[in-house]
This record gives sequence, C-alpha cells and structure tokens, in this order.
Amino acid sequence: MKLPTFSDLVIFENDDYLVVNKPPFLATLDERVGGAPNMLRLARQHYDDIQAAHRLDRETSGALAFAKNPAAYRHLAMQFENREVKKQYHAAVWGTPHFDHQLVERNIETTTRGRARLAYKGKPAETYFTTLENFARHSLVLCEPITGRMHQIRLHLMYLQAPIIGDKDYGGEDFYLSTLKKKFNLKEGEEEQPFIKRFALHAVQLRFSGLNDEEIAVEAPYPKDFRVLVDTLRQNQ
Repeated sequence: MKLPTFSDLVIFENDDYLVVNKPPFLATLDERVGGAPNMLRLARQHYDDIQAAHRLDRETSGALAFAKNPAAYRHLAMQFENREVKKQYHAAVWGTPHFDHQLVERNIETTTRGRARLAYKGKPAETYFTTLENFARHSLVLCEPITGRMHQIRLHLMYLQAPIIGDKDYGGEDFYLSTLKKKFNLKEGEEEQPFIKRFALHAVQLRFSGLNDEEIAVEAPYPKDFRVLVDTLRQNQ
C-alpha cells in the first residue's frame, strides 16, 4: 500500500490541534504485532511531541484529532471523558431501516482477541442512528456515538439488524456488484472481488472546543472507496 503524504491528510490545523482525514487500512497507534506504519508515527515525523487524542479502527476512515502539546491533549481528553466531543459517522449498511434519531443503549465488553460484544455486565454505550438515504437493499446511516467503546457503532448496528457492509466480524456480509447488475459479466477464470475491501464506516465530522473555548468543527470528505460505494448504491436503486 502506497502511504499518503501526511500533509495531504491534514484537514484542520492551529497552534494546538491538528485533524487529519485518516485513510482506511492505517492504524491510529502501534498495533500489537509488527512494525506497520500508523498515523501517530506519520505525525511524529513532523511534530515531535504530538499525541493522538482518540483512535479510529484500522479500517475506519475519517476525522482523527491530534494534540500538539500537553495542555491541548489534557483539554481534549477531558472533553472526550465528559462526552462533550460531538462525533458523526456515516455507515453504509445492509437493509432499509428508517431510523429517526434512534437511541441504542447496549453495554459492551471487550473480549480477548481484539473483539467486543454486547454484554449485560459490559460498560454502558450509547449511539444515536438516523437514516440518511435508503437504496434498493442497503442504506446510508448517520451514527452519533455518545460514548466511545470499542467497536461501538458496529455492534449497535448489528443489534439493530442493520450491520455494516463488509463488517464480517459483526454480521455484515461483503457487497458484490453482481447482486445489483443483471448484466454483470466476469472474464473467464476471474473471481468477483467485494466492491469495498473493508467495512464501510467513515468518521465524517468532529466538533470540540479549543483551548480558548472556540468551537472547532471539522468535516472529513469521503475517501474514494466509500464515495464510489455510495454513488453505486444510488445509481442502482
């Protein structure tokens, strides 16, 4: 995978904070095994003391905030802890639900293999869901997590029976173009590939307060794979 230039990923920057549009397939921090590149390492090639203020799953794209100094980090960490940061995600899901600011409150606990599950004894988790568009067999959903539990949006959408496209860990099958296009033909000997090679979740907006209490609101445009998926679903209703 060709690594993007870090400066090309920056969508907001001031003296204290920097927000990037994280591409899919790059971890936020060091993963448990190997020395694969990650967003924090890329950032530290430009800013020695920068810290990631939160994290996105490796396959999730979108707005990811970094703090450039300890005071900025503490300020934003407290906002996350107090649930004052506003986070919006878009998910392309299976099914055609009609969510209208629907709240899911289901506890989540982490398991041993980097997975999580809904569990009565887990930590409280809250997410609001709103359907933005319905397509033939899929939908685009706005997800607004209040808490920040591991795999929260993915688990809560599975609970609503609207799992994310490509999220095979949590009930979402891969999506193949042949299921929409009757005249879809492969060359002989070719095997059809999933239309998107990850689960279809993108962190589209992040809102928080800067050190001077000014509001920072950052929008992260869709990456190519997510944009093409949504366009294709729209065209083949």
